[in-house]
Amino acid sequence: MPPDVPHRIPLRRLVAAGVLLAALPPAACAGPPGQSPAAPPGPPAPPWSTVSRPATAPPTTLPTGLLPTPPATPPVGFPPPGGPAPTPTPDPGLTVAPCADRPTADRVVALLRGKVLPRGVSVRASRGPLCAADWQYTVFAVRGHEELQVVTSGTPAALTLVTAGTDVCSVEVRAVAPPAIRTLACDDGTPARPGA
Repeated sequence: MPPDVPHRIPLRRLVAAGVLLAALPPAACAGPPGQSPAAPPGPPAPPWSTVSRPATAPPTTLPTGLLPTPPATPPVGFPPPGGPAPTPTPDPGLTVAPCADRPTADRVVALLRGKVLPRGVSVRASRGPLCAADWQYTVFAVRGHEELQVVTSGTPAALTLVTAGTDVCSVEVRAVAPPAIRTLACDDGTPARPGA
């Protein structure tokens, strides 16, 4: 008698058996008798499907320990939290602006009376006072005389006369005055004004 030849199962039968097994509810996963399963079984997956379906939806939030912590300071180039970064202010010595009564033209005239101006002469400010840092530049129209240019420094309460006359480009102005005052006094020009 010839040795036993292994039996071969046709492929069609294997596929049919797989479809049948897939269509049957998994009884072993139903839980103890008398309890309903956690989730109703969905439609059977086709036999060629390799994607498993989760029994519950995935969590929508990450556990606390896995959340990234925000940096202590914002990265370079980004504004800090709470608003944009303040824009840097220009050097107050590079631009001139009206002094807004700090000092007033009358305060400068009071400084000049008895030193440069005779007590009875009539004057009025034709330009200024203009301020740059803690320096001031003022031009006065003096009745019966040429215009008088005046350079002062300090606060209104402690105003100091630097120079006065028809040419106020003195050594001190050239060496110590803010650039905007030096331009007015020495170059007979008008330096850039704020916002221009």
